[in-house]
Amino acid sequence: MKIITSGASYLDIDAYACCIAYAELLNLQGIPARAVSSAKPNSSVSPTVLSWSAAFQRYTPQANDAFVLVDVSDYHHFDPLVVLDQVVEVIDHHPGYEQYWAERLGCAADIRPIGAAATLVFQRWQAAGLLSRMSEQSAALLATAILDNTLNFTGQMTTELDVRAYDLLAQRANLAANWPERYFLECQAAIEADLQAALAADLKRFKPDSNLPQVFAQMTVWDADGLLHNHCNEICAWMAGQGDDWLLNVISISDGKSCLLAEPEASQQTLNRLLPLQWQAAMAIVKPSMLRKELLMLGLNLNAV
Repeated sequence: MKIITSGASYLDIDAYACCIAYAELLNLQGIPARAVSSAKPNSSVSPTVLSWSAAFQRYTPQANDAFVLVDVSDYHHFDPLVVLDQVVEVIDHHPGYEQYWAERLGCAADIRPIGAAATLVFQRWQAAGLLSRMSEQSAALLATAILDNTLNFTGQMTTELDVRAYDLLAQRANLAANWPERYFLECQAAIEADLQAALAADLKRFKPDSNLPQVFAQMTVWDADGLLHNHCNEICAWMAGQGDDWLLNVISISDGKSCLLAEPEASQQTLNRLLPLQWQAAMAIVKPSMLRKELLMLGLNLNAV
């Protein structure tokens, strides 16, 4: 049995979609597979997405299980059910562990700079000639994951492959033309309904050699200005409770910017090594918007200099 899973802390829409859609493809190809996760979906898996009832499956460990990791390649953050020596495939777009997996898995490690891991899963469906048999549910999930991870195609890592994949998947899923705006507004409403849970559900901790603040949260909303106007004090208090070196990246889809919120001066200085930033109190604006993985790449590149 192939177990398709992702990270330990949370499932964002990219991981969620990839697990479901890749397990479906493997089963269509006659390869027994299950989408499994110990983590809960974060706010990027919006209420409408949840209403599509894409189900993860129960899992009882078996000695001969093989694990496929999607949207994650850092083995420090794998779902705890994963047996590292039994990982047979990795599909990811986050930097840092390409060489490690290339040495272990060869071409079964597909880690590429691309907008969404969902695009890589889409390509597997395309290569198998089975797009016409993909469920509308999987098509909608993959399309939405591409929307989210490319920041509605404004993100700097967006490629033509992402754009083409979305077009074909949106047609397959019969998604409405206004789905992107509806989706991001839903995500923002879910975040504001339980702000602390949303922060916790998309927070990563980095080591000092990453050249990033050690506590790094991220959220994607339609209107960052509105969210920060209403909730900045609550956000800062909660983030300060997670450590004295922190950053929140609030990505604003409607106006294509990132609002970097970092009260500690040391955190601001860390970021100043990566980008030419102008801080106003605890805030710096980046246009076009940037994802956490893009900032991570800048930090890794700084180590290589």
